[in-house]
Amino acid sequence: MYFLYNIAIYITDFLLKAIAVFNKKIRLFVKGRKETFSKLESSISKNDKTIWFHCASLGEFEQGRPIIEKIKEKYTDYKIILTFFSPSGYEIRKDYTHADVVVYLPLDTRLNAKRFLKVVHPKMAIFVKYEFWPNILNELQKQKIETILISGIFRKDQAFFKSYGSWMRKSLKAFSQFFVQNEVSRDLLQSIGFKNVTLSGDTRFDRVFEITKQDNTLDFIEDFKQNKYTLVSGSTWPKDEEVLVNYINLHASEKEKFIIAPHNINQQQIKELQNSITKTTTKFTDEKRDPSAQVFILDTIGVLTKVYSYADVAYIGGGFGDGIHNILEPATFGLSLIIGPNYNKFQEAIDLVALGSCKAVKNQEELDSELQKLSSNVGYREQNGQISRDYISRNIGATQIILQYTSNKL
Repeated sequence: MYFLYNIAIYITDFLLKAIAVFNKKIRLFVKGRKETFSKLESSISKNDKTIWFHCASLGEFEQGRPIIEKIKEKYTDYKIILTFFSPSGYEIRKDYTHADVVVYLPLDTRLNAKRFLKVVHPKMAIFVKYEFWPNILNELQKQKIETILISGIFRKDQAFFKSYGSWMRKSLKAFSQFFVQNEVSRDLLQSIGFKNVTLSGDTRFDRVFEITKQDNTLDFIEDFKQNKYTLVSGSTWPKDEEVLVNYINLHASEKEKFIIAPHNINQQQIKELQNSITKTTTKFTDEKRDPSAQVFILDTIGVLTKVYSYADVAYIGGGFGDGIHNILEPATFGLSLIIGPNYNKFQEAIDLVALGSCKAVKNQEELDSELQKLSSNVGYREQNGQISRDYISRNIGATQIILQYTSNKL
């Protein structure tokens, strides 16, 4: 199987280069990796002490961020090397100030793994949540480099826990310690012989809890909200926007305001969204914004977290597609939450639905009913909001557990 894996990596490399001609995202993926080694070699010397963090994409970065920033603050003599697999993570965080170098992770060939570790020569490698690359992990183990997994999550359908997965299980031996989010992950690892497992929780709780302590003031949102009931819809996709717009057009009263933050900032899609709304609209990029409008389209990135602080209710997009986006950011502000039906891969969503502060809606009728109830019942909103706030508070602390371990290794 390991032999076939290596062949598959080379085939994937060839196919990606061919597809890149026609696909912008894949083009970024391929082009960015061409620059990885030159960036590393020009930024790291043999005498540098380094710590390497790897994140698959933006969501994993947010989980790793509390650890990165605390380590950077404490160990100023180390360079932080941050790698991403996905363009959606790299392109947004390539200028992240707490990392000394941000690059794409090279494809997982044996030669790339050896070259990467030779250049970076990390004192410690920290993988966030998942992404297990056998060649890189095998090389980390050979070189006896301290390697840990933080905010790890495992599922029984993964290859590690199947009869044919012995070759993948071997790669897990590279990890000196696993810090996992839940008991299921701990028990699964222990079932295949790994005892070096700590149930630490999810570092994202620490991250979002800190958000509430920062200055979240946005004058343009205050001007728009005008102290009215406001629904903030974050990271929406067209399927989310379809049901939201139907509600706005057919059921929204003049006392309600709406902020929609699309996941993809595409000019044509933004135009189509705006044209589909029969209420008055304004956009972030308008030369002169209209604070009296009923709908604000947030056609920019980087401010959604602060915008949630102005919400009375939050709708989190993605649930009518492959899966929801970050639900913890609105939860930390003590909000009633609404999501689509596809959320079962996200433990925090499962928890909040079970607790009652998050409503998963399957169709237009259920969304309309929930939004009407929320807009008219302050007590219901406040009750749900307190549940969300308490859930965040109960789950903070993972960062400190991990830092206690790393402080003994660096």
